[in-house]
Amino acid sequence: MKTVKHILERKPSVIHAVSQNTSVLEALQIMMEKNISALLVMEENALVGIFTERDYARKIVLQGKSSKDTPIHAVMTHNPRTITTDEKIENCMEMMTNNLFRHLPVVEDHTVMGIISIGDIVKHIIEDQKQTIDQLQNYISS
Repeated sequence: MKTVKHILERKPSVIHAVSQNTSVLEALQIMMEKNISALLVMEENALVGIFTERDYARKIVLQGKSSKDTPIHAVMTHNPRTITTDEKIENCMEMMTNNLFRHLPVVEDHTVMGIISIGDIVKHIIEDQKQTIDQLQNYISS
């Protein structure tokens, strides 16, 4: 059974993060430039939260707050659920589905290793199924 490690091996090892005092507007600009929908919030290399498009929509837009004047710590998801590289992909998918979130930070021994999204999982499953189909077709035609 495949694990998160398999997904991380295929992703760039860049971790996009901001500090708790970064303004929401700055975070949104980073997200736009990097074409991502979530940022890790870190202090002294420790994960303290995650900021997502959903946080923005629910805690800034719908509450009429200013993106320019609001620091990330006021609207981020504090102490997000994390996983390790040994977590099974199916468990991650179930966790994300049951808890209605789309991003999971990957942490090993208090060190952030990366982040996976539901899109990463779907892409991995599609690639895995394609490989299985190719193997079956080769088996049948041999």
